[in-house]
Amino acid sequence: MKKVLFVCVENSNRSQMAEAFARIHGADRVDAASAGSKPSGRVNPKAIAAMQELGYDLTTHASKGLDEFNGREVDVAVTMGCGDECPLVQARQRVDWKIPDPRDMTQEEFRGVRDLIERMVKQLLVSLETTTPGASP
Repeated sequence: MKKVLFVCVENSNRSQMAEAFARIHGADRVDAASAGSKPSGRVNPKAIAAMQELGYDLTTHASKGLDEFNGREVDVAVTMGCGDECPLVQARQRVDWKIPDPRDMTQEEFRGVRDLIERMVKQLLVSLETTTPGASP
C-alpha cells in the first residue's frame, strides 16, 4: 500500500479534497492523508459542500498540521502549488501541483478546482500503479 501525503497551507480545501479523492479512487491501494503548514483548524464549508455533492462526507476530516508527519516516511508528498515544501517529511517522491486556492471562489469556481483535483489524483494513482517497487522515481 502506497502512503501519500497531500500538503497545502491551511489543510482546509485542496489537500482535504485530494485526500478524499485518493481514498475514493485508491480504495485499499493507497494510505492517504493530508496536512497543512499553517492549519486553519477547520475544513472549509465550501469544500464540505463540494464533496457532499459527490457523496463524500468531508465532515469526518480534521484540519491537521505537518508536525504529526515529521520524520514519518511517505511514498509521495504532493504539495498544492502553495510553496509548501514540507522539508521534515521524508518522501520518496515529491510532486507539486499548481492548483489555485479556491477558498474565496464562488461555489461554481470551487467545483472546477474540485474536479481538477480529482483528475490529478486519478493520474497520480495510475502513476503509482505503474511504478516498480524499489525503483527510484
